[in-house]
Amino acid sequence: MSQVLGNRSRRTRTRRSWAGSGLRGDPTPRRPGQRTEERDGYVEALARLLLTVTRAYKVNSDISFEVFIHKVDGLSGDHKIETQRDSHQRANDDLADAGLEKIHLSFYLTSMYDHSIFEAFSKVVQKLIPQLPTLENLLNIFISNSGIEKAFLFDVVSKIYIATDSTPVDMQTYELYVVIDISWIYGLKEDGAGTPYDKESAAIIKLNNTTVLYLKEVTKFLALVCFVREEIFERKGLIEYNFHCFWKAICEVFEVGMKVVKSRKVQNQLQKKKGATPNGTPRVLL
Repeated sequence: MSQVLGNRSRRTRTRRSWAGSGLRGDPTPRRPGQRTEERDGYVEALARLLLTVTRAYKVNSDISFEVFIHKVDGLSGDHKIETQRDSHQRANDDLADAGLEKIHLSFYLTSMYDHSIFEAFSKVVQKLIPQLPTLENLLNIFISNSGIEKAFLFDVVSKIYIATDSTPVDMQTYELYVVIDISWIYGLKEDGAGTPYDKESAAIIKLNNTTVLYLKEVTKFLALVCFVREEIFERKGLIEYNFHCFWKAICEVFEVGMKVVKSRKVQNQLQKKKGATPNGTPRVLL
């Protein structure tokens, strides 16, 4: 009861923000009661979010929470930002009322009709890569020594980028790669089996804005995608040499990472063995 009373003023305040969230004031004709249904669905979604987050946090307090606000393709740019801000504010208020201020929620605006879903997953996956700062630094060195405008390190299957250089991401260039079908570039085997992508794979696509899209295989699952001006790409030999140096460094980074993972597994196994007697009974220290 105290929680409901304590939330009354906050809910009254945030309810007014619906006028700027794209769910009111929308010029699209709506049937009577549709706005109320949308608002009720929105509030219900936030309630489910709070329930999911609190239960997960009790199981693992180190978990990271990433929230996708989906189906925003029908909103304008300002309404999208307002919707994200309103969702963030409401969710944080609910967590504060539950005494869970330590939980951090990251919100992303997504849609299945554009590249935003790939961009959101890319940012989420990057948080799980411990070698990310090293990869970004290697990409910065590569583009600065090669005269490249922008470079991405893509996962070929999912088309999310696990790293990019420090220059701002241009969504138009990123979306250009997302819509490319790798099998369309390299072709499939006659029987349609296997993957169209191997260690010899590379592609050069000249765009109509004096820019070259250069794709190069890094590993079996990773591809380097570069955007280069045509006059710079004339020095293709320099780019190829720098790419070879970049490739060697990438292999070393992931090789070290694999060794660290294996070492941690061995240490965990040894610790478990030390904490148990030969018959598997936990050892009690007196």
